[in-house]
Amino acid sequence: MVKNQITLSGSILDEQTDLTLGDLCRACAVHAEWLEALVDEGILEPTGANVQVWRFTGYELRRARTVRRLQQDLGVNLAGAALAIQLLEELEHIRSRLAAIETRD
Repeated sequence: MVKNQITLSGSILDEQTDLTLGDLCRACAVHAEWLEALVDEGILEPTGANVQVWRFTGYELRRARTVRRLQQDLGVNLAGAALAIQLLEELEHIRSRLAAIETRD
C-alpha cells in the first residue's frame, strides 16, 4: 500500500478524504459514542462546529482503527491509547528521517 493511503471497502483513501461520522462508524464497525469519546480524548480532531457536521480524514480513520486494535488486543484505555498513538507517530517520524539520512549516504 502507498504511504499515507488507507484501504476501505476496496477503495483507497488519502489523507484528504472527507468522511462523515456515519462513514467513520461504518469503516471502524463502532458506535458514534465511541468515536465521540476519541474526539473528547483528543485522539481524533474532526473539522466542523458540532457532531452533526463533523468531517474526518483518512488520517483520523487510521488513528481510530489503531485505537480499536489497541483496545481489543491489549485492553488499553483511551488515555493509554492516546499516548500510544503519539509514540507510534513519533517512531514513524524518526524512522522516516533515518531512512532519508541513510539514502543520502
